[in-house]
Amino acid sequence: MKKPSRVLSGWFSGLTGVVIFSGSLPATRIAVLEIDPLFLSFARASIAGLLAVLVLLATRSKRPAREELLPLAIVSFGVVVGFPMLSALALSRMPASPSILFTALLPLSTALFAAVRSGERAGWPFWASAALGAALVAGFAWAPGSLADPLGNALMIAAVILCGLGYAEGARLTRSLGGLQVICWALLMAQPFMVPAMLVAAQPDWSLLSTGALVGLGYVSLFSMLIGFIFWYRGLALGGIAAVAQLQLLQPLLALIIAAVLLRETVSPILFLVMFGVIGCVAAARRFQPGSS
Repeated sequence: MKKPSRVLSGWFSGLTGVVIFSGSLPATRIAVLEIDPLFLSFARASIAGLLAVLVLLATRSKRPAREELLPLAIVSFGVVVGFPMLSALALSRMPASPSILFTALLPLSTALFAAVRSGERAGWPFWASAALGAALVAGFAWAPGSLADPLGNALMIAAVILCGLGYAEGARLTRSLGGLQVICWALLMAQPFMVPAMLVAAQPDWSLLSTGALVGLGYVSLFSMLIGFIFWYRGLALGGIAAVAQLQLLQPLLALIIAAVLLRETVSPILFLVMFGVIGCVAAARRFQPGSS
């Protein structure tokens, strides 16, 4: 059983990661209004990859063991390539608000992959709490009048599946490599593909880009692709993958608030009722997490 202080530290670190990730989709939406979504996906990974190289050199990080290479490739495919590219394509077809609410499926996606890949098990109260929280946010997302482009919906679902896989696999590796090293090596593994793709993708006219688009690119490159993962993977490793993953239920609600402020998208008053319900589900999931008493 994990020590209470270790678990609490994991939940705090995971919450910090969720807050950082909450700005990702609004920032992406701002950027894709002026930048080709594929170029944005390649550029954010390339910029973050350059920073990752500097971090690895500065910290003199050891090279991953041979048995860690395949899991790192899975992390890279899920969170460096898959989720950023698919979500950017989705956001080129829909507003931020409906796409944000699909991230309510992330806790279940992460917990399922944790059960398969890490052997984490939990009883029915845990899964019921997680499912109810996801259902609350999903119900809000699929309310009449809120449906987005069908292809955009499909892209977001695929993005969530790959992201859950990358989260669960990265948390496993964090126990041996450390959260900073996991995301840095995952970014580095993607560079032979992402840098050439960025160079051949549709280039934006940098002189015409607004400050908002540049800030959006900077945010998803620095915070969404690097800094957020340092906190997130540490939280998953310390607090338990399936349990801490439930904090992601708060991510769409926080992101909706950010979208309302930055993008002036309408947020229904019912959002706050949903928020209280989700917080209750997160608390229940915390109570029934694997290994808790």
